Amino acid sequence: MEAVVGDRIVVAAAMLDGPVRDGEIIEVGKQGGPPYLVRWSDDGRETLFFPGPDAHISHHGSLHAEPAAAAQTTPAGAVTAATPHVKNWRVDLYLFEQDAATMAHAVLHTDAPTALDSRGEAHRNPGDADVPEIGDEVAAARALRRLADRLLGVASSDIEAIEGRGVNVRP
Repeated sequence: MEAVVGDRIVVAAAMLDGPVRDGEIIEVGKQGGPPYLVRWSDDGRETLFFPGPDAHISHHGSLHAEPAAAAQTTPAGAVTAATPHVKNWRVDLYLFEQDAATMAHAVLHTDAPTALDSRGEAHRNPGDADVPEIGDEVAAARALRRLADRLLGVASSDIEAIEGRGVNVRP
């Protein structure tokens, strides 16, 4: 793996729900090899980084071409590309408060032509202290949980369409 100053390094998530991490290479080792001094985009910190198999270099704006990605074989025998594909999905969360009730509306924006959305509510007991943040948290959590369930339902339907049989993707 070779890099030049200004290239980006992208590290795939270790777990399915984990974050993808990326940063700018600000210093390289001998002949462009590791270790790299990287300024991470998520927190701005600079750290010395030795990339593993979950990392790839993106040569944005550099003069040399990125080497062709070699195919890798997983333990299960499936062939995968060495370069991960990074996507950016966005969730907008709208909160509405009225009297002792809070309503949340969560909207997931993906590459799909239509957004996926869900709603959640929280109602304060009249005898409880008036702490709007708690209503926000409960309503938001319920909306996001329902959004997650809807997204798993969409994934199940997509798999069923491909497999031609009923499936149930577990949360």
